[in-house]
Amino acid sequence: MARSAITRALPLAGRIHGGANVSITAAPEARRISLRAGGTAVAGLSKALGVTLPRKPKTSAAHGSRHALWLGPDEWLVIDEKGDPAADCVKVKAAHSAVDVSHRNTAILVSGPAAADVLNAGCPQDLSTEAFPVGGCSRTVMGKIEVVLYRTGKDAFRVECWRSFSEYAFDFLTEAARGL
Repeated sequence: MARSAITRALPLAGRIHGGANVSITAAPEARRISLRAGGTAVAGLSKALGVTLPRKPKTSAAHGSRHALWLGPDEWLVIDEKGDPAADCVKVKAAHSAVDVSHRNTAILVSGPAAADVLNAGCPQDLSTEAFPVGGCSRTVMGKIEVVLYRTGKDAFRVECWRSFSEYAFDFLTEAARGL
């Protein structure tokens, strides 16, 4: 019997909202892991992943298509649009937990001169570049949902959210952008 390949559809595929000061789009497909590790495992995981896991709050590190976002003293979200970070973690013998959450999350890209203003319609964090510089990341709230916010450029953000909340998040951002 022939086996069929099952592909997962991105929940926001094709969704775009644009204006003079902000663009809101669905991010490309990516692989993600929720990584937990302590002490001696961090060096081995950093080597296996090809990116040094950040140790400072609200920071990230990137190499190529791979991004490691600090979420807590022993917790990171690793995102990769080309590779498989979970497969790379298998090589590490030290105690750690690397859970593939690619099926759970999706992302929205918000960019343009008004990107921070649009996000601040529902996010209480100070998103000025002084308080939240490029590379800054944080688990926070936007509207009524939990998100991971990652500043990828001066006027560019990646909003990671659960797939089940993605329509709400996209619509929330679109409505906030209309108020500009």
